Amino acid sequence: MNKNSSNIMALVPNTSNKRETVCIFGTGDFGRALGHKLIQAGYPVVFGSRSTQISSLIPKDAEVLSHAEAAQKAAIIIIAIQRQHYNFLTSLAEVLRGKVLVDISNNLKINQYPDSNAEYLAQLVPGTKVVKAFNTVSAWALQSGTLDASRQVFVCGDDIEAKQMVMDIVRALGLTPLDQGSLLAAQEIENYPLQLFPMWKFPILLSLGLTAFFFFYCLIRDVIYPYVYENKDVSFFIAISIPNQICPVLALILLALVYLPGVLAAIIQLYRGTKYRRFPDWLDKWMLCRKQLGLVALAFASLHVLFTLVIPIRSFVRWRISSQTVSQALNNKTEPLNTTKAWLSDSYLALGILGFFLFVLLGITSLPSVSNNVNWREFRFVQSKLGYLTLVLCTAHTLVYGGKWFLSPSSYRWYLPHSYMLSLIIPCIVLVVKFVLIFPCLDKPLTRIRQGWERNPQYSE
Repeated sequence: MNKNSSNIMALVPNTSNKRETVCIFGTGDFGRALGHKLIQAGYPVVFGSRSTQISSLIPKDAEVLSHAEAAQKAAIIIIAIQRQHYNFLTSLAEVLRGKVLVDISNNLKINQYPDSNAEYLAQLVPGTKVVKAFNTVSAWALQSGTLDASRQVFVCGDDIEAKQMVMDIVRALGLTPLDQGSLLAAQEIENYPLQLFPMWKFPILLSLGLTAFFFFYCLIRDVIYPYVYENKDVSFFIAISIPNQICPVLALILLALVYLPGVLAAIIQLYRGTKYRRFPDWLDKWMLCRKQLGLVALAFASLHVLFTLVIPIRSFVRWRISSQTVSQALNNKTEPLNTTKAWLSDSYLALGILGFFLFVLLGITSLPSVSNNVNWREFRFVQSKLGYLTLVLCTAHTLVYGGKWFLSPSSYRWYLPHSYMLSLIIPCIVLVVKFVLIFPCLDKPLTRIRQGWERNPQYSE
């Protein structure tokens, strides 16, 4: 009997799980998209609007009332209107008292106002509990199923219970709430959507600057110099040959710049004898954008591979091969295979293939979907140990190919060395310093410093 009773009780719907009504002020694109998503999640939704006339754009299961009537039906009110239209809320101060107001607004530019929109709302309607949320999610993301990076929702507010209520709604919508603290964080949250690739700015500007420098550098050496001194028109090098020099050069330099700040940080820590002092701001910013530097380097390496693959079908290359063949036929002389050159050629290609493979592996492991599935030790092994191995292989690849020009006077056109020679400077410095840092006399004290030991502790126990 008891068993049957328990089964019957299990089949009875639990009315305590019924969602609370959510009110939305504003019937714009985002308000409608959010209302539709809330209805799908099981929330009763009521819209507060100046016009109570039902529109075909409004979700069919939602109710449309005046602002005052809609506010009375819900404890949570989502303010889906712009800051310049907040003034009408003062007339609803008594109706809104004690309720949770969710500010989702954004501005047209960073720090447009001295205070955040959420703080302004809290001052405008005292007695309410203001929470900042949903401003980093677009209406399109809500309509398309909140795919990919649009799942994160930053939330902040002074009232813990109100903030928790909003975070529960965020989770119910299939999104991921990130608690950013008190309402003082609202201005920073409002600035997030206005930032245009903030972590990519330095890598992109640096790569553009280096690209321009090496383009004109190669143009002077490989196009203008032959035209001036040899009366040769090789301007067609601009299409394939020069880009195929720039891409590997930048890939190697940017990859070295990924690991250079780590080497500099180690030297600074050894010099200071402590890890409890901040690095210089420029070094902090440099270390924060290493992932982006690596991905830009991978893009240049991929372009180098594509440019290399089209070399056999170039008109210039086919002309040169046919000329050599005809010359050998006319002279009735075949050049024997130079095994030394064959070894260098195969070694150069093998090092390039292995280096590019590890380069791609580094890029894949930097993706959030992959890095989230490995522990810290595995991630560090790939990004550090395999990363340095990638740098070694790519440097060796360039050295085997371009090292012959160091001792060749003809390679210094107008006293300018070949671009491959320049590309080896930073990688070689990084590898030499890293090699020195792994000596036990330096590695052991550096390890102790990173574990908390100080040479001259400020406070003694």
